[in-house]
Amino acid sequence: MKNHYQVLIAGGGTAGLTVAAQLACRPNAPEIALIEPSQKHYYQPLWTLVGGGVFPKEDSVRDTAEFIPSGVTWIQEYVASFDPDANRVVLRNGEAITYDYLVVALGIQIDWHKIKGLKEALAARNGVCSNYAYETVDRTWENIRSLKRGVAVFTQPSTPIKCGGAPQKIAYLADDHFRRAGVRENITIKFMSGMGKIFSVEKYAKSLTAVCQRKGIETYFRHELVEVNHERREATFEKLDTGERVVVHYDMLHATPPMSAPDVIKQSPLAASSGWVEVDKATLQHVRYPNVFALGDCSSLPTSKTGAAIRKQAPVLVENLLSAMAGQPLTESYDGYTSCPLVTGYGSLILAEFDYSLTPKESFPFDQSKERYSMYALKAYGLPSMYWNGMLRGRI
Repeated sequence: MKNHYQVLIAGGGTAGLTVAAQLACRPNAPEIALIEPSQKHYYQPLWTLVGGGVFPKEDSVRDTAEFIPSGVTWIQEYVASFDPDANRVVLRNGEAITYDYLVVALGIQIDWHKIKGLKEALAARNGVCSNYAYETVDRTWENIRSLKRGVAVFTQPSTPIKCGGAPQKIAYLADDHFRRAGVRENITIKFMSGMGKIFSVEKYAKSLTAVCQRKGIETYFRHELVEVNHERREATFEKLDTGERVVVHYDMLHATPPMSAPDVIKQSPLAASSGWVEVDKATLQHVRYPNVFALGDCSSLPTSKTGAAIRKQAPVLVENLLSAMAGQPLTESYDGYTSCPLVTGYGSLILAEFDYSLTPKESFPFDQSKERYSMYALKAYGLPSMYWNGMLRGRI
């Protein structure tokens, strides 16, 4: 490891690896280093289907080393602080690295601690689960298949989260399993969300509302999970419009924790008031530090935080970064495209695709707001292969 690089990438998740791969394959590629402490890389979009019992969680993990592009220096450490005024990043081990250009791709922080009692409830393993960690995702399927009667509660926070549709997808899979097991009439399913409605794009919201009605799933909006008492099997929600608190009994609880920008970003000059890295939503260049770019979940880009969004952001960032390095105008523009494959049962899926304006931007010549097996097959079998063999290799 040297102490200076032309391009320093902070974060080796989906965004960081994709940018590194697209930069490294260019003729006369700059000297690149990537900071990433984890030896394992996870394809997290698969975790909904892991939680639904379709795949083992081991199918979602590979070695990070497999995806570090040739010629890129891998620095296996944590970022401790950013000092963009000095073009410097300090690592947790105390070493400092300087750069000509910085790409910030640190992802999103999961704030388990912000729900009182949630960490203790997950550790107790008595009906509480979450698809949002590799360590807990298989417990979701254990809880679904073992529930024969009672109340199953599925939650979503009001904060931005990875794939905004994931909390409801597992509720649909649970309903499907309960029906196949012949126990659905004994189980009440409640979907309780801190958001104002089922989905942000009206076209898909109509379809998802119909799915909930067909399945008999009770929906509650502007209800934020604030506390879990696993001994009494009680979940406390705050009604965001009134401040009133309501206690709901559960026999199974799938909790989606609140999320935010990583603390190291919140505490840095790179952050907007929201805590995210403050970038121009079209060029992905920082609004105050022109040699800094950011993409993915840690950025201030006002779109859903998904891998599909990163797939469209990465080439824009790479082209604009290279233009900046060459002293040229930044000509590439990101329109906010994102996608959320909304699994509605085993073998059915609504593929939501849209941009900043919440206008659908569909890829296929049919109405994607309708449930289809073909889109489920794409989610389960096509997209993972595209991810491992294409996106992380810089090919798509």
